Amino acid sequence: MRFFKLFPCRALWVLSALCWTGAGQAHEFWLVPVTTPLTVGSVARVGVKVGEFFEGESLPWSAPQTVALRLHTADGNTDLLPSLARRGAMPELLVPLRQPGTTMVTFDSQPNTISLPADTFHAYLHDEGIDFIKARRLASGDDKKPGRERYRRFVKTLMHVQAVAPVEPLTAPDDTFSRVAGQRLEIVPLNNPLALAPGGDLGVKLLFDGQPLAGALVKAWHRKDGQLLIVRTRSAADGTAALTLPHPGAWMVSVVHMVPAVGVKDIDWDSLWANLSFGLAAPALAR
Repeated sequence: MRFFKLFPCRALWVLSALCWTGAGQAHEFWLVPVTTPLTVGSVARVGVKVGEFFEGESLPWSAPQTVALRLHTADGNTDLLPSLARRGAMPELLVPLRQPGTTMVTFDSQPNTISLPADTFHAYLHDEGIDFIKARRLASGDDKKPGRERYRRFVKTLMHVQAVAPVEPLTAPDDTFSRVAGQRLEIVPLNNPLALAPGGDLGVKLLFDGQPLAGALVKAWHRKDGQLLIVRTRSAADGTAALTLPHPGAWMVSVVHMVPAVGVKDIDWDSLWANLSFGLAAPALAR
């Protein structure tokens, strides 16, 4: 794996909260990790952001842009989409916390499309570690054509819920963190990020259509004192990867995969964007 040094971000691309389509494709989209203590009987407020450098603009929750929205706990899964459709656009998703342990929220988006100039498209492919698509375009003589793409988001966030007040010892973690949610592109932790101590290794497994995804660029994002840290590695043949996370606080792990589009007019590529967000506990709380 490779560490990128902490560096100041000199540019911030902001997407209007009314726009889920278009130029937003080339930027990360994530569920804001809840890092404050949570207890049974409280409500978690989960926001959505889109932007660069693990900074961005908040978006409202939108039922028309949502294919699936689910709550996962040790007791099973709950479909949250009907509630979202009834309430319309909301600045935050309110998640009632009814049991201790790990709570996971997963979101799958509707597809959107974009067309990028060839140079811009190739630069984006390089940034996301999918240069093999550029090689295919070169081989077919399409490298001067715009990149016409359909993209989807598959995101999740993890929260730890305590049975009693935060001053008491943490509730023993369960295995909800490692549950396969069935997203087309999915990041599955192999050990519990919520129980990881700063400086520890987080193992993940990448799945595409339920199968291990090898050779994908995996990034872990974190901001500390206004600066950005990115940890990068590639998945092994079995889809696994390990990332050393040195600091407590909010983290996001991301991956992008692309395949040729089939049976779609004026679209050449299907891209899938997945990420996992969570809060890494300070040393005194981590197990």
